[in-house]
This record gives sequence, C-alpha cells and structure tokens, in this order.
Amino acid sequence: MEINWVSVVCPWKAFQLHVLPLLFLLVLLRCSSPCQCVVDLDPDDKALLLAFKSRVQDPSQSLSSWVGTNCTSWSGLTCENRTGRVVSINLTNMNLSGKVLPKLCKLSFLEDMNLSHNNFTCPIPLCFGNLVSLKAIDLSHNRFLGVVPDTLMRLRNLKELVLNGNRDLRGLVPGWLGNFSTNLEKLDLASNSFCGEIPESLLYLKPLKYLDLGNNNLSGNLRDFGQSLLVLNLGSNQFSGTLPCLSASAQSLNILNMANNSIVGGIPTCVASLQALTHLNLSFNHLKYAISPRLVFSENLLVLDLSNNDLLGPLPHKIAETTDKSGLVLLDLSHNQFSGEIPLRITELKSLQALFLSNNLLTGEIPARIGNLTYLQVIDLSHNLLSGSIPLNIVGCYQLLSLMLNNNNLSGEIHPELDALDSLKILDLSNNMISGEIPLTLAGCKSLEFVDFSSNNLSGTLNDAITKWSNIRFLSLAQNKFNGNLPNWLFTFEEIQTVDLSGNKFSGLIADGNYNISVKFNKRDIDRMSRGPFVAMPNVHVRVSVVVTGSSQSSFDYHLSSTVGIDLSNNLLHGEIPQGLFALQGLEYLNLSHNFLDGTVPGLEKMSGLKALDLSHNSLSGQVPGNVSSLKDLTLLNLSYNSFSGFVPKKQGYWRFPGAFAGNPDLCVETPSGRCETESIPMMPGKSFHDGVVEGPISVWVFCLSFFVSFYFGIVALFCSARTRNYILHMKV
Repeated sequence: MEINWVSVVCPWKAFQLHVLPLLFLLVLLRCSSPCQCVVDLDPDDKALLLAFKSRVQDPSQSLSSWVGTNCTSWSGLTCENRTGRVVSINLTNMNLSGKVLPKLCKLSFLEDMNLSHNNFTCPIPLCFGNLVSLKAIDLSHNRFLGVVPDTLMRLRNLKELVLNGNRDLRGLVPGWLGNFSTNLEKLDLASNSFCGEIPESLLYLKPLKYLDLGNNNLSGNLRDFGQSLLVLNLGSNQFSGTLPCLSASAQSLNILNMANNSIVGGIPTCVASLQALTHLNLSFNHLKYAISPRLVFSENLLVLDLSNNDLLGPLPHKIAETTDKSGLVLLDLSHNQFSGEIPLRITELKSLQALFLSNNLLTGEIPARIGNLTYLQVIDLSHNLLSGSIPLNIVGCYQLLSLMLNNNNLSGEIHPELDALDSLKILDLSNNMISGEIPLTLAGCKSLEFVDFSSNNLSGTLNDAITKWSNIRFLSLAQNKFNGNLPNWLFTFEEIQTVDLSGNKFSGLIADGNYNISVKFNKRDIDRMSRGPFVAMPNVHVRVSVVVTGSSQSSFDYHLSSTVGIDLSNNLLHGEIPQGLFALQGLEYLNLSHNFLDGTVPGLEKMSGLKALDLSHNSLSGQVPGNVSSLKDLTLLNLSYNSFSGFVPKKQGYWRFPGAFAGNPDLCVETPSGRCETESIPMMPGKSFHDGVVEGPISVWVFCLSFFVSFYFGIVALFCSARTRNYILHMKV
C-alpha cells in the first residue's frame, strides 16, 4: 500500500480544539484532494531531480510533468508536506533507460525508492549506501549488472531489498545481507545470476518474512531456516540434499517453492505440520519412494505440485483435509511412477479446479463420481493404463475447460451427453480404443479449440457437428476408420492451424473450397521462421497452465505448439489437387501421399512458408513443380512413385532432396555433374531422403506398409482365379 504524505496535513489555519469532529473530518477530506494541496519542492532536491531527468532516456515522456515547484504535480514523487523534501520516488514502469546518476544519492531524506520495470543499464551505484534513511529499495526488472555493492550494508533502516529480474547481477550472495539491518523483512534476489551457497547469516535473520532466491545458480545442501517465514522460494536452482522440516515456520509459512532442483529422498511427514501453507511446489526434483499415509496437509493448502519426480506406490487416499469452504484447488502428481487405481476419495476434494495425474502407471477405471467435482476446469489423466469407458457422470464437471484422456486403454463410445460441457476448449481422446461415430450432439461444444480423436476405432462420415466448432485450431481424426467424401467446409475455419485426417478411408475429391478463410494457412508467421529444425506435424504439444491466486481462484491458459499443416495421406482420395492448396503461403506442411490423386501439380512459389511436402505414391503426371530454390525453409520433399515426366534442370534446386523422385521412370533429372539421371537423383553425401523421413512426418514404415499391402492383394488376386486356386490346393494335397 502506498502512503501519500501530502494528504496527511495541509498548510491551513489551525483549528481550535472546540471545533466539531464532523467539521474537522470534512476539512481533512477536502484537504486530501491533490488539487487542494500545494507543497513546494525543496530547491536542492528539485535541482538534483532535474539533473537526473536530463541524463535518462524517456521516450514515453513519463517525466514531462517535472516542471514547476509543486511537488504534487511531479509524477512519481512524494514530498514531506512541511519541508518539501522528497521522501519517496516511484518511477516504476515508465520506460526509462540509461544510467542512474549519483545525483539521486543526494536526496538525503529519501525513504522509498522504486525504479523497477525500466531498462536502466549500469552497476548499482555505490552511493546508494549514502541514503541512510531508506526503508525500501526496488530495482527489479531492469538491466543492472555486476555485484551487489557492499556500501548497501550502511542502510541500517532497510526493510525491503528487491533486486529480482536483473540477469546480469551475479557473484555470491553477500554474507552481510543477514546482519546489516535488524529491520529487513523482505529480500528478493530472484531471477538473477547469483551463485554459491546461501549465507548462513540469512538462516537466522529473525525479522525476515519474505525470502526469494529463485531462478539463480545457487547450490549446496538445503538447510533449515531458524526464523518464522511467510514466503520461501528457492526454486530453479541447483540445491541438493533432502527436504528440511522448516519447523520454525510451522505456523506462519504460506508459500514454499523448491521446484526444479536436485532434492533427493522421500517427502518427510513433518512437512504436513506447516499448518498455514497454501502453496507447496516440489516439482522437477529427484524425490522418490511412496507417499506416507500420515502426510495429510491442512485445509489451508490450495496448491500441491509434486510432479516430475520419481514417486511411486499407490496414490494417497487422503492428501489434504477439506471443508465445505476450503481445500485443494490444484493437485498435480503427474510424471511420476504412481500405480494402482485412482482413489475414490479424490472425488471428495470439492474445491478442486485442476487435476493432473498424467504420465503415471495408473490402472482401473476413471472414478464414476468424478462428476461430483463441479469446480473442475482441467482433468489430465493422459499417458496411463486406464481402462473402461469415459464415465457419463463426467458431465457434472460443467465448468470443464480441458479434458485430456489420451494414451490409455479406454473403450466404449463417445457419450452424446458430453455436449453439456459447453465451455470445453481442449478434448483429447487420442490413442485409445474408442469406437462408434462422433455424436451430432457434440455441436453443443461450441468452445472447442483443440480436438484430437486420432488412433482410435472411430468410424462413419464427418457430420456437420464439427462446423459448430467455430474456434477450432487443431483437428486430428487420424488413424481411424472414417469414410465418405471430404466435406466442403473442412478448411473454412478462421483459426484452424492443423488438420490431420490421415490413415482413414476417405474417398472422392479434395473439395476446391475456400482456402482463404484460415488466418494461419494464409499468413506467414514471422516468429515461426527459421526457429530451428522442422518439427513434424504429428509432434503436437499442448501445455496447460493453471495459476491459483490467494483468493482460491484459478486462471486457465494453454499453449499449442504444432505445425501449420494439412495431412490427408493414406486415404482413398482421387482426382486433381485443388489449385487453392498451393497458394497458402502460411502452410508449413502438406502431406497428400498414398492416395489415388492424378493430374498435374502447380508451382510452389506461393508457398513461402513450406517446410515439408509429400505427394508420393499417387498418379500425378506432367512436369514437376517449378523452381523450389526460393523455398528456403523447405527441408523435406517427396514426389516419388508417381508418373512425372520431362527434364528437371539442376538450377531448380531439387538437388537438395536426394531420392525425392524415385519411381518416376519418365523423369530426367540433371545431376551436379551435368548428366541426366532417370528414376532418381544420385545419392548425395549426408542424409538421404529416407533418413530425413524418419525424423519427419513421412516415416519409413509407410513404405513397408505399401509392400505388405501389395503382397496381400497379390495373394488375394491369385486365389480369385479358379485355375490357380485348384492348382495350389492340388499341390498342397
């Protein structure tokens, strides 16, 4: 809370003691208005501030109000009303840059200095140690560099020292920080480059309540703290050893973060004695062993994150106390080695808003009573060994935003009643054994943005329910048994980024519809250009994040990392490829391989964002597409096993893709030596095309599959001949 000194007293005529209290209150309220109070800025302080202003860069004109003598009109300043001396300077988030001049160090009455969230680039001035009246200093989120100067130990009255977010601040954490001020309550050195161990003096600094050393390069064995802390953040360092009990903070500690270190051993039951704890994060360590049944946290705990460890055994039947008005909001036990069934008592965590149990060894069925958790926004049970069907009761989680059940052994059909989840954004049922058709009622899930039903046993045609998913960004129905024609509306979603219908039985033509609606397909994203190796379209990653505030409210967000692409491979499509597909400059991946497509292929010059193109195993003819030398990001190309013909000169750039023309006997490709090679380009040093395919979306197994399919149909054809069948049977006898 900021204290406005100006609003306390004004130079009005003193009131007599017999004045009514109500009148006195009214005068004070009138006086509290900035426009009614004039405080003349001390001339010396004014000169110092103007000198500071003249040397900093201020492109946003944040200090343009620094004119005149009225302190109240100078933005960021607070003056003592009687003397006009500056007692507080708050220049946070004013887009200032440059160096901090020593002139500020002569503001001898300064008690509070906040220069945070700017772009100051210099060492912390040594003369800051002269500001002996300082009670709080905040230099966070700048570009201060070097070490913390020892001169700051003169600041005996300091209560808060905040230096976080200055990546070039480095060196050891000064040992004097634990004994220079008997008033220090808050020390924030997070997100810098400090190294070494925690000074022992900090372990016993009694006034300290808030200690944040997270996201540095600190190391050493964890030790216990002897003071009553409220917040302790040691996350994202290199600490080792076992977890301390922190018994001195048993009744006070609210937030404990030791994530992303190298902590070993089990979780001691004494941690549950931290009765005031609301946030506990021990993720990304090397914790192991089973969780003791005696480890039961209080009802005050809101967030428990034990993910990405080596914990094993059954999930705890009771992990925290609950009441009607309090209890866990976020529970993350993902990426461990928990086994057995999901305990029913998890469904008693009535306040739960996010449940992450993915990447374990859980078996059995999803608890039928999971729908009792009506506040749930995220359910992630993916990458386990769960079986049975999706419980119908799950529609009771009517606030659900993300449902991820992929990579299990789930069966049954998709319930039509899932349309009750009308807030759902992410629905991932991929890599299960779910059968049946997509229910028409799913049109009610109008908020869907990510849908992955791939690698199941789903069948039927694409119904119009999908057209209601107007915000869809990612749609994968790959590796199922869908059939029928591709609908005209397939590529007409404005936000669509990825469409994968590969490995089905779709037939007919690829509709020459309106490809200009999708923003991603048609606009090349500069931020995605040349960001490293090409990532194949199947390698989609969705990262869901849930942030819980102190008020028990969570905010949901997710990040989709996926190639902008279209995959219609391994179907029964025929006819010509629509011209519109080759005019999508934002498209990175196009796979139409293993169909029955014919006709010619237009030029690729408009597809400036293209990284991978596979048109292999079709019946395409005519000249190969024109010059590809301008497609700088193109790394995978396969036009093999078609009926292309003509001459391909070396200057067109196809020499970068050895093997891309195999199986085109009428095609003549100019080699680097100037000779004309038929069928394929000579192999070049380094990776062959087929080697690259293993890393990309077009795998070698596709070619193996082609062989076995051809062999199978050959045998069937033989047995369809009566003469051949009789001959074989006769020989068998």
